[in-house]
Amino acid sequence: MKKQKNNKAWVVAVDMGYGHQRAAYPLKDLAHNGKVINANVYEGIPEEDVKIWHQSQRFYNFISRFKNFPILGKIAFDLFDRFQAIAKFYPKRDLSRPNLQLLSSIILIKKGWGKHFVEKIKKKDIPLFTTFFVPAYMAEIHGFSSDIYLLVCDADISRAWAPYKPNFSKIKYLAPNHRVVERLKLYGVPEDKIFLSGFPLPLENIGDEKLSILKEDFCARLANLDPEHKHIGKYKESLIKGLNQKDLYCRAEKRRLSLTFAVGGAGAQKDLGIAIVKSLAEKITSKKIHINLIAGIHNDVNCFFESNIKKLGLSEEIGRGIEIIFGANKEEYFKKFNNTLRKTDILWTKPSELSFYSGLGMPIIVAPPIGSQEKFNKKWLLATGAGIEQEDPKYANEWIFDWLEEGIFMESAISGYFETEKCGTFNVEKIIFGKNKIKKEGRRTNL
Repeated sequence: MKKQKNNKAWVVAVDMGYGHQRAAYPLKDLAHNGKVINANVYEGIPEEDVKIWHQSQRFYNFISRFKNFPILGKIAFDLFDRFQAIAKFYPKRDLSRPNLQLLSSIILIKKGWGKHFVEKIKKKDIPLFTTFFVPAYMAEIHGFSSDIYLLVCDADISRAWAPYKPNFSKIKYLAPNHRVVERLKLYGVPEDKIFLSGFPLPLENIGDEKLSILKEDFCARLANLDPEHKHIGKYKESLIKGLNQKDLYCRAEKRRLSLTFAVGGAGAQKDLGIAIVKSLAEKITSKKIHINLIAGIHNDVNCFFESNIKKLGLSEEIGRGIEIIFGANKEEYFKKFNNTLRKTDILWTKPSELSFYSGLGMPIIVAPPIGSQEKFNKKWLLATGAGIEQEDPKYANEWIFDWLEEGIFMESAISGYFETEKCGTFNVEKIIFGKNKIKKEGRRTNL
């Protein structure tokens, strides 16, 4: 990413799951001193602030895992989810009334939560870019004088993402899709404070603004998702024109089909990963498919995957037909994950912030959502055609290869590539540093 000398900002995330840090990771080169700051984990953070952050995070991780507990788990999660629920979009109406989640955050901030953090970043007069609403509110309430930019990390959002009095707020919003733009307007955010940027995708997966790496990987993926070229014919002319390439498969190397399953930040759904491996065991040993299991930074998930793969009698496949992706910290994990995606043909994940990775031209098998925002992410993925709802994992060995044969994955990959904004990383930089003429790709999707 080319930058002018003074194009630096406070790049701020929160260490809660993966979503907010994953969104900040592609913009780390814009960060002051080259470092992304986590508003809930930084040197010198007051103990009282730590307690407030930890209380909410511990409860979220517990409730996400407890959801799988029979009967009581679902009841407890549903009660919690109502606290952060997203209202129905239609009929369109005034939704500017603050909800309980927003009010509770504002009360704590006005009592001093985050004041130390804001005093720390006030020392440098540069813009603040954050991927979570709480640091944005902290900055505004505690007198941060520079511009404040807030990136939304989901396809739809609750009222908590808009300020208490939107008309009087200086916060500027970076929206990943059209729905978020329209939702923010319903919450009362002025239109001139909303920018349609797209979600920031990793530079190692997209390359430069001409999308050099992305186009090469996408063509290789298409070749793998339609190995006999049975379905590409009706799209070939449009693809060649859209990708500006004469031969779609000129650089495609032959490899076995690759499926990546990603576990969420709270470690939920790890059982699903083993169910997938169990169903696909014969396909793995016969070299018809390669499986990547994403354990993230959770060593317990890493060990869970390894021990259960051995129980299935597939220990010899670890490192060959099955890879477990594990990182000691978030940055190491993101690098490994992004590298894995370059040779991934199908991504299987719950509809988290990874929904926007459909922009890489990657079909997404949608696992059951956890939480209100993920239900809306799922709805968006299905509406764009980039996502396909999972069938029974026990029979993945059947339906995955049926969908491959029928060209369903190939069509999903094409939809994701053309319907999802891919230049979000570059657009964010242009917006923050005053180059507001940004490239907007894709069409409006009605949900």
